[in-house]
Amino acid sequence: MARHWTINGRFLTQPVTGVQRYALEIVRALDQLIGEGHPATRDLKLDLAVPPGGRCEPPLKAIPLQIVGHAGGQAWEQCSLPAATRGRGLINLCNTAPLAHDRAIVCIHDLNTRIAPQSYRSAFRLYYRALMPMLGRRARSIVTVSEYSASQLEAFGIAPRSKISVIPNGHEHALRWRARHTAQTRAAASPSTIVLIGSPAPHKNARLILELAPQLRALGLKIAVVGVSDPNVFSSNSRRIEADNIVWLGRVNDAGLAALLKDSLCLAFPSLTEGFGLPPLEAMALGCPVVAADCASLPEVCGEAALYASPHDPTAWINAFQWLKADPSLRQQLLASGQQRLARFRWRRSAEDYLRLFAALDNVPWIGDDVPVLPAAAE
Repeated sequence: MARHWTINGRFLTQPVTGVQRYALEIVRALDQLIGEGHPATRDLKLDLAVPPGGRCEPPLKAIPLQIVGHAGGQAWEQCSLPAATRGRGLINLCNTAPLAHDRAIVCIHDLNTRIAPQSYRSAFRLYYRALMPMLGRRARSIVTVSEYSASQLEAFGIAPRSKISVIPNGHEHALRWRARHTAQTRAAASPSTIVLIGSPAPHKNARLILELAPQLRALGLKIAVVGVSDPNVFSSNSRRIEADNIVWLGRVNDAGLAALLKDSLCLAFPSLTEGFGLPPLEAMALGCPVVAADCASLPEVCGEAALYASPHDPTAWINAFQWLKADPSLRQQLLASGQQRLARFRWRRSAEDYLRLFAALDNVPWIGDDVPVLPAAAE
């Protein structure tokens, strides 16, 4: 008898940020494993439920897509989705899930709404504050993307550590990006360009780098700022900093971002908190050195493949940028370390970890490569 699981496809109607990227790449990797006939998928029926208007591009080959209900958003997730998937397992990859479903896996990427509440609109923050503990109790299994996030989920009482599995992001999607400059990224990229990715949300700490513009100008360095914030999620009460060595690029497509990273000095990632921190991994995959904050999940993700600076110490960031610009051998060392680091984070491996979770919850033996779901301090 086939085991039946459904993927919550609400993410296919949302803008692509790191959370949606995770969901999309996990689904694509599962689709590939099913298409290859992975042993753990032989008695598994897996489909993708989406609201009207949701679609996956390019289309999946082995996982069928099913349109569910007549609306979208939170109402679809809390009402239409559980009614359509009753009796099946439900995989939720983007922080939220229907409370009415009693056989769910929920990936909670971070608790930034608790750790950095000032970054979020009050309605969004209150919704997550109420929802997360209920999901922690209701879900059969909680997944997160780093040991740091697992520790926060436990510390805030969302779920006991024994209920949490760590299934991290991968990097291979960045290898599919064909670097191609836009007119804006071509003008911004140079061996003296620091790329800054993220929203103006306070926990992203972009202001620390932007306020260094005068000192960086004196060193011959400029800042290219990529990204926009979702006004439905993040608060935006900060004033934009303008300087002649700051280039505001807004949203950049994957091809333009790949070209910008390849042709710039480094990526700066000064976040105060991150559940994982995907941009540093993407930068490593594209051959761009990383200077990251020395806190939260970032040392866990970047290992020895990045330079680190305190997110509270502007001088440390200037020193790191100056050192990287002055020492070509350091750049090559970081790029080589980055390639080694990438091997730890693969979408295929993470998809196999989900297959292992399905088997455990279905009470069937695991059949496949001996790739464990990462428990605390596993690697």
